[in-house]
Formats: sequence, C-alpha cells, structure tokens
Amino acid sequence: MSRPLLILRPEPGASETARAAARLGLKAEVRPLFAIGAVGWAPPDPNRYDALMITSANAARMAGDALHLYAGLPLYAVGGRTAEALALAGLSDARIGPGDAQGLAAMMARDGRRRIVHLCGIDRRDFDPGALKIDAIAVYRANVIDPPPSLADAAEHVALLHSPRAARTFAACVPARSDVRIAAISAATAEAAGEGWAARAIAATPDDAALLAAAAGLCQ
Repeated sequence: MSRPLLILRPEPGASETARAAARLGLKAEVRPLFAIGAVGWAPPDPNRYDALMITSANAARMAGDALHLYAGLPLYAVGGRTAEALALAGLSDARIGPGDAQGLAAMMARDGRRRIVHLCGIDRRDFDPGALKIDAIAVYRANVIDPPPSLADAAEHVALLHSPRAARTFAACVPARSDVRIAAISAATAEAAGEGWAARAIAATPDDAALLAAAAGLCQ
C-alpha cells in the first residue's frame, strides 16, 4: 500500500503542493505547521536601487500595495511560482531564477545589478551576496500554529520538509522519528531535521517538482 504524503508547509503553498502530488498520482494530506502573516514595513526609496529581488511567493502576496513602488525596477523572482505571484500582484515581466537565492544573486550580478532591495520573510536562508549590496526587508512571517496539528500517525506517511525551520519544528513534534520517512527540499533542510529517521530523501533541486520526485520513492 502506498504511503500518503504529509504536507506541512503553510497555505496557500500547501494546497498547491497537494494538487501537484495528485497530478502525479500521489495521495497527500495537508497539515500546515505554520500560517503566513504580513508584517508592517517601511518601504525604502526605490530610487536607491537598480533591481527588486523576491525569493518567496509569500513576499509577493504579503507586501501589499507598497510593492507597486518598485514596479519600475527590473524584477527578479527566485522561481516560476514566485514570478506568478508577482504577476498576480500586478508586477509582470520578472526574470526567473534557478530556484534558490544564491543562483538568483549570481544572475543579478551577471546582469550588472549592484544595489538590490530584497523583499522576504523574517526567517530566511543566508546566501553570499558577493559584490551585490542587498537590503533585505521583511514583509511577512511564518507563525507556528499552536497547538500544532496531530502528528501521531506520522509513521504512516512521508513528510515533506520545505525549509530548515519546518524540519526543526517537525522533528520536535513527532513522537518517534525512527519510524518516520522524510523528504527534504535541500541538504540544509535535511541537516536541520537531524538524524535517526526511518528513511530520508533529498530533492535534486530546491523546488516542489524535485521534492515530490524524491518523496515518491519513499511512498512504497
């Protein structure tokens, strides 16, 4: 019998992952560990920058009307989903990166960008900006859902871990990790989950498609 996936990321991303899993013939249950919420922010003068960097679709969704202050800047989205979220917010024609902030920074550097405004979450992954001068502005946070969803039956699933923070939170919640299979979106996420899992897979690239492909092998 095939094990269903356990999707722990916040909405609306959780439902997007569930739909992608269904297209692959994989069963999935959605039990978010976090809920996304906007945070107040003071938009800096767009004239100080020569590009806008967005590394999460949630940043595009949560930035609010102030996002349009940067519509005249070249737009750089970490991946296709983030570019779609920008388009829905009214900012189109974003250049699409390779799926991670490091690769997106390299793309901007090759394009001759130097001073970047980066709209992001409070919890974000570090990367090397190189010669770029990047001002990171938090526009959202992922709030831990309290109480968390029940994970008593986690051993009957394959848990999808979309971030190091999710990995740490999940590891703290499961009753017995030695019975649980996990699929991580990156090596850093797998490392954050720690050792002792029944089985572990790591996505070849940091995106949903690769994560689902890695998880599929653990579902049998």
